[in-house]
Amino acid sequence: MADRALLGPWIRRFLVEHLTMERNLSTNTRASYRDVLVQLLPFAARRVGKSVDRLKITDLGPTLIRAFLADLEDARHCSVATRNQRLAGIHALARFIGESSPEHVEWCMQIRLIPFKKTTQGGVSYLDKPEMDALLAAPDRSSPRGRRDYALLLFLYNSGARASEACTVRIADIDWHVRSVRLLGKGKKCRTCPLWPSTIEQLRLCAGSRHPEEPLFVNRNGQPMTRFGIHTMVERHAAKAAIQISSLSGKKASPHIIRHSTACHLLRSGVDINTVRAWLGHVSINTTNIYAETDLETKARALETCAPVVDMKHGKRWRDQPELMTFLRTL
Repeated sequence: MADRALLGPWIRRFLVEHLTMERNLSTNTRASYRDVLVQLLPFAARRVGKSVDRLKITDLGPTLIRAFLADLEDARHCSVATRNQRLAGIHALARFIGESSPEHVEWCMQIRLIPFKKTTQGGVSYLDKPEMDALLAAPDRSSPRGRRDYALLLFLYNSGARASEACTVRIADIDWHVRSVRLLGKGKKCRTCPLWPSTIEQLRLCAGSRHPEEPLFVNRNGQPMTRFGIHTMVERHAAKAAIQISSLSGKKASPHIIRHSTACHLLRSGVDINTVRAWLGHVSINTTNIYAETDLETKARALETCAPVVDMKHGKRWRDQPELMTFLRTL
């Protein structure tokens, strides 16, 4: 490396060698780290008055990083979660440089001491069964595009797959006899999910006679569908379904809300929380517990099982005691 103080060569090594060859991170994770730098480098260049290719490692000092994070929240109106995600990428870069360049260990420590902000855990938004049924009924199944959209919506609801997982499903990943699908999730972890006979039927139509190694869901050009394409498809049909069920208009439609709906509906049907965790591919049960905490119907059913039996023979309700009401009104 010609100049170990310059930032550019380190970033190239970080993105091309470290994340890909050494850590073997997923494409989505690498893209997330790249996006952090796409935002950070122009900001830093403006602050220190240099071109991006002349920035030095020490130009990204803790004061500048804190200013960048504040700018994300104040000027770009990013959430605290997004701010923390960007900081995680900066921490990863600092750790890589610190491990490879002893003279920058002190700088690395200062950057990694910048703390994450605490966030409040919000409730999970999901679709009730009538809303999900309306969404599934929205595609026009008389057209090839509508049949594909219906198959994809049904698949997302049946499997609880993330949009990124649905993009990478190949025809060979479907076991037509056992009626299941093999999904490649976060951290390159594989899991198998059962499929309804109706889902299998729609996926057969979607696959046709194409080669098993081809992607299952393709766009009109025959290319694999992207996460953005799936997101747009869900939004389009949700807007149509909202005409029939107005409550849908108040919910932000996305592939992930279908995933949340799958989890909540499984819990309502009596499936235990550990099975739901494995179904969705969560590493920690704590991630899955949020669905049990969110679903009011499940909470109410659990409450009914431990409700005390009140013996009305041994006392009157306060409404049935007129002398008590008279006393209360005199206070």
